[in-house]
Amino acid sequence: MKSPMPSQELGALAVFAVVAEARSFAQAAVRLGVSRSAVSHAMRALEERLGVRLLARTTRAVAVTEPGQRLLAKLGPALGDIEAALREVGQLRERPAGLIRLIAPPIVLSTLLSPKLGAFTRAYPDIVLDITSEDDTRGDLVAGRYDAGIHLGEFLHRDMTAVLVTREQRAAVVAAPGYFDRHPKPKTPRDITAHRCLQYRMGTDGPVYRWEFEKRGKPVSVSASGPVIVSDAQFMIRAALDGVGLAYLLEDYVAEHIARGDLVRVLDDWCPPFDGYFLYYPSRRHQSPALRALVEALRV
Repeated sequence: MKSPMPSQELGALAVFAVVAEARSFAQAAVRLGVSRSAVSHAMRALEERLGVRLLARTTRAVAVTEPGQRLLAKLGPALGDIEAALREVGQLRERPAGLIRLIAPPIVLSTLLSPKLGAFTRAYPDIVLDITSEDDTRGDLVAGRYDAGIHLGEFLHRDMTAVLVTREQRAAVVAAPGYFDRHPKPKTPRDITAHRCLQYRMGTDGPVYRWEFEKRGKPVSVSASGPVIVSDAQFMIRAALDGVGLAYLLEDYVAEHIARGDLVRVLDDWCPPFDGYFLYYPSRRHQSPALRALVEALRV
């Protein structure tokens, strides 16, 4: 494998192209914004490196030699491609375009992103959203090569920039009507310990979530127990519908099931609203126009 060309040689080739076009060291120096001696030094070093004379110099003129003409024939298109590539990259600072890798919970995709996706893609046809759907999105964005994630504010690291993108959320404790035919409805959070509960684990190796309640400013945390521990919210809903036990979920996950009577809600007065989901990303520094466009489209 060939070693990459040193950056100083790339610069010298660019100097050579300008000198060849201007046919003058002095004029090339003016165009490049450097001294005439700097141009002469760059050309001398390049010719020594290649072992051939690229320019024929007299006191009155500069002419390109035959080896120089051959190099210039290859160099011109290459420099043009480099200039076009730099121009294209520079345009990314001005217009929303490119790939955004986003990780978000399924419920957020269905309730937040889906309703806005059509308008967003029409407004920004040059943006590609590469979306990963996971219930637990607290992983390292940088390590996962994600540009942004969406999660509840209480789980975000302090070094993240966060923008609120949903309304307030509430927890809901639910079970199937058939479950309550066999078990009394809990009246306080402490009654949970006598019930079969569907437990939620945060991620593949995270802790089992403690059920959190609050009433009149008094917080209560309960360690539930039961026949199932799972990190998939949809599996938990299915288990609750099948009468396996009590489930503690976000209200948005089960609102339709509650409305239809498929699930019965309890301890409603112990579940006050709290801040919703945030779009978060590592830093405002060098934020791309594409990510800025997504932030503005989703913020509440």
